[in-house]
Amino acid sequence: MAAVPQDILDRIRSLERQVRELTGRSQMRPALDKILHGDITIGEGGQLFAETPSGQRTFIVGQTPQGDWGVGIGREDGTAALTVGDDDATDRQMIRMWNRDRDSRQVIVMDDYYSDQFLGRPWLPLPMYPTANSAMENTTSWQFAWIGRMPAQNAVAVLNFSSIASAGGQARITYVAPGNSERVLETWTLPANTWVNKSFTVPLDDAGWGDPVLFQIEHRNSASTGAVETRMFNAYTRNTFTEAEAPDVPARTAFAAAAPPAFEADLATTPESPVEPGLRRVDE
Repeated sequence: MAAVPQDILDRIRSLERQVRELTGRSQMRPALDKILHGDITIGEGGQLFAETPSGQRTFIVGQTPQGDWGVGIGREDGTAALTVGDDDATDRQMIRMWNRDRDSRQVIVMDDYYSDQFLGRPWLPLPMYPTANSAMENTTSWQFAWIGRMPAQNAVAVLNFSSIASAGGQARITYVAPGNSERVLETWTLPANTWVNKSFTVPLDDAGWGDPVLFQIEHRNSASTGAVETRMFNAYTRNTFTEAEAPDVPARTAFAAAAPPAFEADLATTPESPVEPGLRRVDE
């Protein structure tokens, strides 16, 4: 018969104690709700979601069902608040801020779909100011009636106004981009005692965002005894509606576009991790 150690019970109790310690330590691990070191990559078609208890998504990042890569921030009721990307055309990558109205779902802030350098919404007023000659008599020389100058924000300007001349006359509108001579957009005849309404939609060619642009409306009488008057109804700038409305890009902007912006360069650079690669225990 094999000899039984006298301290067998003590040895069993010691083994039980060690098993309990090992079992407890295996459960001691960092909570999986924080990232203290390193990065997370969402790639190859994946998405990351944040959802309310009711299942409404309030944050999305990754590749959208449309195929582009975007970010979406939603409200608690599930309506979109801010989106980047998620466009019908995957190459536009627009940023859009949405209103809270579930029925209208209007974009209230965005960049321009067809013109990369301009603001799309909101639309902004184009300040046009009358001169002392907005209504004048007894002169047949060209005189300024309305003048407006502003930094370019949206890509397209819209102007609506009307002119009348008692004995007939002419009117014209000119546009001046930075560093360019004035360009006459149109000249037209004013029949005697007849209001002539004009509406112009003008892409801000050869201007970059923030560059000063100038619009001038001039008129004159056909006879020295006549009187002419021009009235402005509205003037504002808006986003492009079609690709044909996109302004011509100034040469300096095209040259600058050849180099990536500093912010994009920063995004493309991944800093080196201070943590050495390799396997680690869960309690490290």
